[in-house]
Amino acid sequence: MSKKVDYKKDFKNLYLPKTLPDIVEVPRMLFFTISGSGDPNGEEFAKVIEALYSLSYAVRMSYKSDDVPAGYYEYTVFPLEGVWDLLDRTKPATDKSNFKYTMMIRQPDFLTEKGFVRFLEQTKRKKPNPFLEKVRFEQVADGLSCQMMHMGSFDDEPESFAQMEAFCTVHGFIRTSKIHREIYLSDPRKTEPAKLKTVLRFPVEKC
Repeated sequence: MSKKVDYKKDFKNLYLPKTLPDIVEVPRMLFFTISGSGDPNGEEFAKVIEALYSLSYAVRMSYKSDDVPAGYYEYTVFPLEGVWDLLDRTKPATDKSNFKYTMMIRQPDFLTEKGFVRFLEQTKRKKPNPFLEKVRFEQVADGLSCQMMHMGSFDDEPESFAQMEAFCTVHGFIRTSKIHREIYLSDPRKTEPAKLKTVLRFPVEKC
């Protein structure tokens, strides 16, 4: 295990952007994902996150097993990410019960479909969670995107999105979807709202 990957160092452009908007090309990557809807402050959402982390740590700690995945290398577990949309676009974005989401955690490139099945069954036995049944192992590519680091409360994100859209207008880009991605670099349970760090990203194309 000579190789060691730390997303904060090796993928700094994707996970530690500046607090000003920028354009970035996001490559195709492997993720564990779960889709759902409803208020993210509810118990169901907490179970979704728990399932993703349980499975992700099963992969991370597999070097201690009798069957270490081929090509395994040491790495830092990637942060939680979410792609957000609305169930009903006629309703205000402040109605959290109207949220539609796909939550995900990036996985190392040595993980295979066979490995996913193995770790999923292992996690179901050790840490039962009904949402493990909904986990998908898939490739996701954001492609050309505008992104920035948002500092502060989730409720203040519209200000950052407005800044990003203004940047796109000035630099000849168009936002292509109302869907957006959030990457959570802080634990909201342990961090005061003013100090939360969240990467915001949405897809764009050149005018």
